[in-house]
Amino acid sequence: MKNSKLVWLLSLLLVVGLFLAACGGDDEAKETPANEPATETDGEKEDDGAEEATLDEEQVLNLIMGSEIPTLDSALVTDSVGFDLLNNVNEGLYRLNQENVAVPAIADGEPTISEDGLVYTFKLRDANWSDGSPVTANDFEFAWKRAMNPDTASEYGPYMMEGVIKNAAAIAAGEAEYTELGVKAIDEKTLEVTLEKPVPYFLSLMSFGTFLPQKEEFVTTQGENYSKNSEALLYNGPFVLQDWDGTGLSWKLVKNDQYWDKDTVKLTEINYDVVKEVATAVNLYTNGEKDRAGLSGEYAMQYANDPELVTEMDASVFYFKYNQERNGEPTPLANVNIREAVSKAINKQDLVDVVLANGSVPAHYLVPAGFTFDEDANDFREVNGDMSTFNVEEAQAAWQKGLDELGVTELTLEILGGDSDVSKKMDEYFKNQLETNLPGLTVTLKEVPFAVRLDLDTNQDYDIQVAGWGPDYQDPYTFMNLWLTDGGNNMMSYSNPKYDELVLSSNNELALDAAARWQALADAEKLLIAEDYAIGPIYQRGTMQLLKPYVKGVVSHQIGGDYSYKWAYIEGKN
Repeated sequence: MKNSKLVWLLSLLLVVGLFLAACGGDDEAKETPANEPATETDGEKEDDGAEEATLDEEQVLNLIMGSEIPTLDSALVTDSVGFDLLNNVNEGLYRLNQENVAVPAIADGEPTISEDGLVYTFKLRDANWSDGSPVTANDFEFAWKRAMNPDTASEYGPYMMEGVIKNAAAIAAGEAEYTELGVKAIDEKTLEVTLEKPVPYFLSLMSFGTFLPQKEEFVTTQGENYSKNSEALLYNGPFVLQDWDGTGLSWKLVKNDQYWDKDTVKLTEINYDVVKEVATAVNLYTNGEKDRAGLSGEYAMQYANDPELVTEMDASVFYFKYNQERNGEPTPLANVNIREAVSKAINKQDLVDVVLANGSVPAHYLVPAGFTFDEDANDFREVNGDMSTFNVEEAQAAWQKGLDELGVTELTLEILGGDSDVSKKMDEYFKNQLETNLPGLTVTLKEVPFAVRLDLDTNQDYDIQVAGWGPDYQDPYTFMNLWLTDGGNNMMSYSNPKYDELVLSSNNELALDAAARWQALADAEKLLIAEDYAIGPIYQRGTMQLLKPYVKGVVSHQIGGDYSYKWAYIEGKN
């Protein structure tokens, strides 16, 4: 989020960041097992934080988004904007609660699980779509099978379901029809899901956007127009989307009176405007027009002591993607020494201290620190520690070796980045560092809107891309499977059979051997970063933002959508 979801973060936007995938951030220090027994799920039983509060008469929240909405089709969404909005307008079998535990949502309590751990039977609660029609088991069966239908061209569908739901891998390989996916509506209120093998984090996946339901009749009637605007969507979550024309820079969420847990929802309206410049965002905040604004660089330092400053470290890691094949031809980045040189030629500490200045930390790894732990509470990061650190001498040695192997004395490489203020400053820093530390290198910058970057990534039409990933579930596998040969997220022609063997074994023969599985994933990470230099880790994201003190109950997530507004409310604005 995905992931997973597909999937990759392509650059920081207004500190909140923008993923091709996925995924948000909480600061839980310990892993919550996906199959841990759930807490109370009925909204009226949850402590929503507003019970004793004196709520303002006007329950309206005004927010900034860093990018346009690429799509809100749950089968096609791959970015953080889409996942964030879907998390607030739709609901699946499970959702993340205020403690970031996946708990039953449309599912009416916990599922029945077969003795072999392969068959999950869910009962559905009474819930409606925004048009008043009931949410049924067929809505889940249809949506999941649609995500696996090759005609849909979903990236996250195969990514999230392969190796998890029965026949998903065969469907993705063209060896079975999408209709054979292991999900079946037994009746209107009973959904049966058959897994390929036992999956410890399966219930955690059920809170992810790819597994949301879709009403078959509505999707079919809308045809190619489905999800193209706010009127061409149905909603079954806390809010409904309004005033989105498919391309616009503003929209709003309105409380959904058809939502099964509507009494928990206090906000009546959430207004969004797309703002890509930090200065503009801060001005809107200080003028009282917006209730939250992301900070970066000099703004983060300027507001370091502001009582309205909120800081967080999340599990999102940013890195260089090195594209080894472009337009059918090998690129200079197919040379491992060139990749090593670029990876070691950037002072990441100065980047996070001066350019970002938002609490981010240098990343010399893929799996983030403070994200996932073994049963003895040991951080996965402790296995490999830091790899591929800043070292100009080693970078230049590798660079010269690479040039010699390529038979050239100079190179021009393009960096693909975003068009936000922060993205542009960061890319300029990369250009300066690389051209200064690697003699004979010329760096060109390609700064484009997010939707364009998605297309360029998919088509592998780039040299180096500033990308990133937020987890889809709390396990190293959500990061490590990105770079499997021909994987849906790879999009850079990296392939190493040893890497594939290590990663795949962790989810197959080593699945029940925790220690061996842990080591295999660590070995794969080391191979990826410190031997193949397939990617160049840059930083683990921290965020600084200004938040009005009257905004209460907003829940941030590490997985899937960045925020939940189900429990949010306004108190003390007036």
